[in-house]
Amino acid sequence: MAGRPKAQVKLSEAEREQLQAWAQRRKTAQALALRSRIVLACAAGVANQDVANELECTPQTVSKWRNRFAQLRLDGLLDAPRPGAPRRSPLAPP
Repeated sequence: MAGRPKAQVKLSEAEREQLQAWAQRRKTAQALALRSRIVLACAAGVANQDVANELECTPQTVSKWRNRFAQLRLDGLLDAPRPGAPRRSPLAPP
């Protein structure tokens, strides 16, 4: 069974170092750390289903971040600004 072709993920040394830093650093947002681990596993040639099982996420999540990284590289893994007014705490003074 061939399935859909997967985006090839090849990392430069600088990209690999940055992804490993994001994945291991304590202060990194957990979403970014997970995305970094996904891309590192994909670059190692692991199948989407196996990456999903290992990292306890869905194959669709793996596919999404594999494709986004292939198109936008490291910038594709960062959170985009949300539209609208910034959130405010209900306890914050007006």
